[in-house]
Amino acid sequence: MNQEQNEFIDIKATDNFDDLVKIMSILRKECPWDRKQTHESIKDLMIEEIYEAIEAIDNKNFDELKKELGDLLLHIVFHAEMAREKSTFTINDVIFEIQNKLIRRHPHVFGEKKDLTAEKVISNWEKIKMSEKDRKSVLSGVPDGLPALIQAQRMQEKAGGVGFDWNHWEPAWEKLLEEIEEFKQALETHSPDKKADEFGDVLFSMVNVGRLLKLNAEDSLRLTNRKFKNRFNYIEAELNKLGKNPSDVSLEEMDKLWDEAKKNER
Repeated sequence: MNQEQNEFIDIKATDNFDDLVKIMSILRKECPWDRKQTHESIKDLMIEEIYEAIEAIDNKNFDELKKELGDLLLHIVFHAEMAREKSTFTINDVIFEIQNKLIRRHPHVFGEKKDLTAEKVISNWEKIKMSEKDRKSVLSGVPDGLPALIQAQRMQEKAGGVGFDWNHWEPAWEKLLEEIEEFKQALETHSPDKKADEFGDVLFSMVNVGRLLKLNAEDSLRLTNRKFKNRFNYIEAELNKLGKNPSDVSLEEMDKLWDEAKKNER
């Protein structure tokens, strides 16, 4: 091993953004793992970090959120450094672009001051966005790769932003009941595609009802998933104390433990 390979890189953590960029640049040169990464190879890791940050928010764990936001920031710097190496763009270009966008899409703040409602701000944002990118549809900005519940809510929000919406949740509720009835009728057929199609309509309509009631479908289902997980874990733990598994007992016995788990939550 030569002298250059033995050389210790003396660097300490600071709260300076430029130092983070410097560390990333060093890692791209000195670390074999960091050096071999590409935009494609770490994109799934970035998604994972986003969900870990969301979990910290749901848990109101702000110490953990601080760390997860750091992980997200690392990914932004990582992608920017790889782009700089290929002379595609730099982190400064990234910072400029987002500042420019925020100023451009908030003319009521950075232009002639206007007292707008939040709903009007959203509507103006979509109009400005459409004109900037010459999009044929307001839905063009909703990525196909989003989780389906988030995608449904974002499409509904964007369509609502240009007037395609009900003013209250009641008509959406009536539509939901209509879709449930159609799904019930589909269950009587032998067509899996028809059942799946109508089931999708029920889910989409349910998201719409929640949206009009200011509820977030993804957040709500994620919290319910966590609640189910905690309660089922309680069932498994209690049965384990008896030397049993869920497959060893009846549904009635598990239901009793489920009710105990619910009581413990209160």
